[in-house]
Amino acid sequence: MNFTTKEYKARLEKVKKLMHQNGIELLISHDTANMNYLTGYDAWSFYYAQCVIVHINCEEPICFVRAQDAGGAYIKTYLKEENIVVYSENYIHKWPKHPYDYLVEIIKNNKWDKLSIGLEMDAHYFTAFCYQKIKNGLPNAKFKDSNRLVNWARFIKSETEIKYMKSAALITESAMKTAMEVINPNIRQCDAVGEIQKSLFYGTKNIGGEYASITTLLPTGKGTSASHLTATEEKFKHGEATVVEISGCVHRYHAPLARTVQLGKPEQKKVDAMKATIEALNAGIESTKPGNTANDVAQSFWKVLDKYNIKKESRTGYSIGIGYPPDWGEHTLNIYKDDMTVLEPNVTFHMIAVMQFGDWGVEASESIRVTENGNELLNNFPKDLYIK
Repeated sequence: MNFTTKEYKARLEKVKKLMHQNGIELLISHDTANMNYLTGYDAWSFYYAQCVIVHINCEEPICFVRAQDAGGAYIKTYLKEENIVVYSENYIHKWPKHPYDYLVEIIKNNKWDKLSIGLEMDAHYFTAFCYQKIKNGLPNAKFKDSNRLVNWARFIKSETEIKYMKSAALITESAMKTAMEVINPNIRQCDAVGEIQKSLFYGTKNIGGEYASITTLLPTGKGTSASHLTATEEKFKHGEATVVEISGCVHRYHAPLARTVQLGKPEQKKVDAMKATIEALNAGIESTKPGNTANDVAQSFWKVLDKYNIKKESRTGYSIGIGYPPDWGEHTLNIYKDDMTVLEPNVTFHMIAVMQFGDWGVEASESIRVTENGNELLNNFPKDLYIK
């Protein structure tokens, strides 16, 4: 296990407390990252139905997985064997039969079918079919959206979690160095990403990497005016810029980083935009301290952009930690105006300055930890426009 049983039990108690505050007696968590947080379960099995069930009075959660994945649950979780509940292959692709039919049976057999049940209504992989099955199968239950309850329990990290994120950051830095080396004119984007991904998996001498929850993002040329573009077989061109956004991953914990590389002498507008971007990013970082809010950070950031008359509509940061495809964000904190979430020590977030101007753009980001007296950058890599 990556954490002690004591830490898993402390997480469970934190979740139960939030359940009590929200009037939830039974929580069904379908979010892959939340399943990992609550039990340690970690496998590429989230493409089919699975969940963790937390009863407010039970000592352990129940991990509900496909029979084929039971071995992984026995290996990866801290749970007693009786709390790993599996469903058979007879439920796989046998519509309208569905694994949640069996989940309904379990809830009924435990006489939990009249409880107030919290569901993660906006979780990845919690499909409309899952909801329909459980809603129709438990007509006497009272359903409510748990409103990312477990996600918020994850908001403040333990020292062990911080250690894993710092390890991930070392891998991120190594892979970003690789990116700056391999991105050159007439090199195919896919070839460069092959080397970047290799670096992310190779990690460091002492820390091995694993797959990140988001692939290498690589908008290049005109693509820098857009977000979340990935590599193609097209070649890098002299005179164009490329944005690289990547993250190392250790025990599912991430430390993302974005930088911009320019091939050849840059136009002055790119130099100026990058300077303003870094100034705004630094202003936001300086406002990151316990007691300040996400709004305080955002106001400091946008004050700089307003000075340079730069318009930016998208948020400029979000909470990070455990991640599974398709996202490394925690879906809690937003670094955006009017988000009054208070920052506390060991809150971690990705502050990302994406600047887009019609048919070009620049970008830089940092993974940040709130400390007792201020903040700490998890990655150590120059923010400047990297000119080759």
